Amino acid sequence: MRQPGTQYTVEEIKELHLKSAIYLRMSTELQVESPENQEREIRAYADRYGIEIVKTYADLGVSGMTAEKREQFRSLLDDVECGRNDYSIVLYLDDSRWGRFVDSQDAGYFRRKLERSGVVCQACDKPLTMTNTVADRIMTMLKDESASDYCRQLSQKVFVGQRNLILKGYRQGGPAGFGLRRMLLTETGEPKQELVIGQRKSLQTERVVLVPGPQTEKDKVIWMYDQFIAGKREVEIAGILNAEGCLTDFGRPWTRGTVREILTNEKYIGNNIFNRCSGKLKSRRKKNPENEWVRKERVFVPLVDAERFITVQKIIRERHQKMSDDDLLERLKSLQRQTGRLSAMIIDESKDMPPSSLYSHRFGGLLRAYRLIGYIPERDYRYVEINRGLRAMHSDIVLQTVANIERLCGRKILVDPATGLLELNHHLFISIVISRCFTSSGIRRWKIRFDAGLHPDITVAVRMNAANENIHDYYILPALEFGHDDLKLQDENADFMDSFRTDSLEYLLGMSINISLDKAV
Repeated sequence: MRQPGTQYTVEEIKELHLKSAIYLRMSTELQVESPENQEREIRAYADRYGIEIVKTYADLGVSGMTAEKREQFRSLLDDVECGRNDYSIVLYLDDSRWGRFVDSQDAGYFRRKLERSGVVCQACDKPLTMTNTVADRIMTMLKDESASDYCRQLSQKVFVGQRNLILKGYRQGGPAGFGLRRMLLTETGEPKQELVIGQRKSLQTERVVLVPGPQTEKDKVIWMYDQFIAGKREVEIAGILNAEGCLTDFGRPWTRGTVREILTNEKYIGNNIFNRCSGKLKSRRKKNPENEWVRKERVFVPLVDAERFITVQKIIRERHQKMSDDDLLERLKSLQRQTGRLSAMIIDESKDMPPSSLYSHRFGGLLRAYRLIGYIPERDYRYVEINRGLRAMHSDIVLQTVANIERLCGRKILVDPATGLLELNHHLFISIVISRCFTSSGIRRWKIRFDAGLHPDITVAVRMNAANENIHDYYILPALEFGHDDLKLQDENADFMDSFRTDSLEYLLGMSINISLDKAV
């Protein structure tokens, strides 16, 4: 009988007649030969061990930093979890093809999901032994962390490179804008050709700058500034342009927003601006404060003189600062009577109305401004208020839980102020998440979202009652079983889910008590 952990020889593996799926991935569509090279190496590896390849999954031109947009990767996971696979091993070229996850633990998590279903995950840059020793796991973890660190370092290097190019006066992505054009420069700085919308440079050493467009567009840009300074609103300017048959650089009719973009973007006075918004490492895109912007002044030929630009910015700032809260609400009420309904887009595209962002800033959100004028949106936005209440309740529940544990075990419990994680016995980390209740077709439902980025050992999911005012029950969910995919629950749940349900936290509190060794044994 084979001893556990004993490595298989090549001949022994051939006798197993294994069937395999292969997984291919390349990050960009420019890596034309990469899939063929990967598949050739994997097939040679499979032949060496007598493995039959029965299915291929390939994500082409998709980043490996997350699993979200990797459709074939998720199909692989789904096929195995649902038992649709007729293979017992998945082959991929190396661990970087499995994924360069921002969180290195994600790579191991997805491997474990397959291995629990009896499917081996094997990189083709190491021998196949059909074992998973401590040394193997450590080496895989090191490779996963190395791939994750590579992503972080690459992101920082790319940003530094982009910043340096901006400060040298080169354009970094995005359309030129009405009245401007993108000019491609050679390595020596000589103009090569004008790029139309959708075209990109083909050589790494080439650079792009902004240059003035046709004289007719340049004249229109100056005309917009002059009309605004003379007292016309953005909507009026857009109406005149549309009546004349003038279209934007994308061939679309003008709106208040597109006119505002012309009037506020510093590229029209020759400035090069970068990093106004960012979403590094596949994180959610966000607006950055002005002190984080990268700005290089007077690097392009300006279409508008600085005096005109400054005058327009002053008008825009002063136009709404003079309005009191009562004036803002009266205008909002008048607009609602005219249109019959309200939204951020309706406000922004309406004549004589301040931007919706001003209402959000002044009144703490558009919904609160709506409520002050007695307007109820057609769509049910009560969930916004419910979520606001649940966020306030979260801190109370954490404090209550900590107090109960401290009372039970007679010692202080650490709470990380930045993450809210509880630390028990110096080694157990707990995350508390709150799930609101919503009713659909008469059935109460809850959705549990995990703080996966915090890597808690246990997640305590607090389910609220139907009114979302009091606690209904708890689910104590260990990270070994849960933590990445959202969890959808009802009053009664299939399989073993309800074995994690409890009406109180007494079981969890009991985990915090230190028991003397003689009692434990």
